[in-house]
Amino acid sequence: MRPTRAALAVAAAALTPALLLATPSFAAAPASSSVTATAATDTETAIETDAESPYDSMSEDDLRIAIARILADESTGKAVRREAQEALDGTVDDMRAFLKTGIVLAQDEDNKVAIFRILADPDSGKAVHREAVEAIEGTIEDRVAFLATGYRLAQAEDDRVAIARILARTDISAALRAAAEAAIDGTPEELRWFLEVGQYEVDG
Repeated sequence: MRPTRAALAVAAAALTPALLLATPSFAAAPASSSVTATAATDTETAIETDAESPYDSMSEDDLRIAIARILADESTGKAVRREAQEALDGTVDDMRAFLKTGIVLAQDEDNKVAIFRILADPDSGKAVHREAVEAIEGTIEDRVAFLATGYRLAQAEDDRVAIARILARTDISAALRAAAEAAIDGTPEELRWFLEVGQYEVDG
């Protein structure tokens, strides 16, 4: 299904002023992880927009500066970097088209790669896997939302299950039980800290 103008606006807003969502925001898989799945943009996708854009009135120099800033950003993903460089090497119309619509599709490609990395991580739990698959099969804004907040919340769901399993054990100490009971109602970050560090400090 081709993105609507409203969907494009949502996705574009999430990318401005910096490209923030090329990698997950919570408990991300290492950047060095190999990804065998390929995230390719749909070649039949076309984005129509007749709304006025600030890029329509920008000079060639201003367009080049805008793209150069994207390329200079260390968080810029491979797809965005590739398309930005191609636009910079092209015509004024190429640069304008990239800044208006191309960046959204390229960022979505990077977001798909980030989600595939999460799916390939053997430590990803059931909730994370479920939400990641839904995001991959969903829309551009679904993937933006997953990387911005959905991943964090799904990880928290998995972490609560993991802590509940600790509490279900009969061989844990009173101190560990108390710490687990305190952690299970905590924030996503507190849940993760307990599983990665806190539980070992209690019995350590």
